[in-house]
Amino acid sequence: MATAENPTYRQTILDLSDRLVELQRPIRILDAIKWDETVEAAFFASGGKNLPPVDADWYASRPPGFDPPALLADFHQLERDIQNRLGQFSPVGVIMQRMCREYATVIRMLQHRGQPEFSNLSQELYGSASDVFHAGEPTLADLGVMMSDTLQNIDRSLILKDEERSIPASEAVKILQERLNLVFNGSAQEVRVMISDGIISDAAAGIDYVKLRQNAMFSERDLRLLEVHEGWVHVGTTLNGLSQPVCTFLSKGPPSSTITHEGLAMLMEILAFASFPARLRRVTSRISAVAMAEQGADFRDVYRFYLEQGMTPHDAFWNASRVFRGSTPDGRPFTKDISYSKGFVLTYNYIQLAVRKGMLDRIPLLFCGKTTLEDMRTIRQLVEEGLVIPPRFLPPQLADLNALTAWMCCSNFLGRLNLEQVEADYAGLL
Repeated sequence: MATAENPTYRQTILDLSDRLVELQRPIRILDAIKWDETVEAAFFASGGKNLPPVDADWYASRPPGFDPPALLADFHQLERDIQNRLGQFSPVGVIMQRMCREYATVIRMLQHRGQPEFSNLSQELYGSASDVFHAGEPTLADLGVMMSDTLQNIDRSLILKDEERSIPASEAVKILQERLNLVFNGSAQEVRVMISDGIISDAAAGIDYVKLRQNAMFSERDLRLLEVHEGWVHVGTTLNGLSQPVCTFLSKGPPSSTITHEGLAMLMEILAFASFPARLRRVTSRISAVAMAEQGADFRDVYRFYLEQGMTPHDAFWNASRVFRGSTPDGRPFTKDISYSKGFVLTYNYIQLAVRKGMLDRIPLLFCGKTTLEDMRTIRQLVEEGLVIPPRFLPPQLADLNALTAWMCCSNFLGRLNLEQVEADYAGLL
């Protein structure tokens, strides 16, 4: 009988889950689409007048690291095996089958690097800047504009000053390592902080490590944000996923979990008071850049947009490259960068509704591993059945649900106020 207590049933899930983890192992989306220093050199050699020399042939000369047709066939076979061995309506089987289809879409996207279909598949996986959360609501691009307007008002106040980035990566590694040692004390896996010269952003998280870009400089506020975003959320959820005894697939995340967990990381930045206006400005500018490319802007347009944001030519180049990597400099964009803001809104709404309905036990389950919002009802069921274990590592803000629910209750009420009317009422005070 297929019950959670049945050892044969649990072993079947584990075997299929382990196969899924193993099949996705060679897929490295960002490695397969990233541009290199030769592209930057060619762009600046032309004085920024010519588009970077990237086309389908350029990507073809850089294999993705696996055989796409063979891996597609393997995922298709695994999807069939999951249904044959667990049944069409098995909750855990439904999750794993969807993950197989999602990874198949990723493979097809990488097969179309430098071609128009690449961006179409990117939108299927990550969404578009023109997406809305509900019918008639503002789009993600509208959200970016509204946030930008508020941030510009803050800038004009001249009250807040950006902290000087005076901490070199070599020192930042030591500081961040000490902090994460405290957070993950007792973990079966050591969490490492290391220097890397192969990443575009200032920092990136892996399975059990955080990388800092070799020539980057950091402020104390930057390091606090990295502790929360990369450490608490990305590394923490990975370690929680790796501790799953049966549903090992929760240690790996397809694009749908990227949206949830980049949003969750953004939310934790806010709740931990680790974020700051310059950080929000970077995130909202990414929405605007993707929206520009979706509307026909080419690389030079987006590059100039970032220059106008006050970036150096080098930083403007690499931020613009995030939008067009995998595509061509005059093609449509890679839309992953909207996942931060999109996921933030979706995750905030989920927690808000969980509080409103008194379903507080659902909130920590976001940290069981690389979860997705659409699977949370099933994850709760799997926890009750003993197929998924609750998260071991939780940020303080989620470990203390008393404080979180009080904040959300007040936020729920304040969010219902008419801000335009409040502004009119308070005009005399400000």
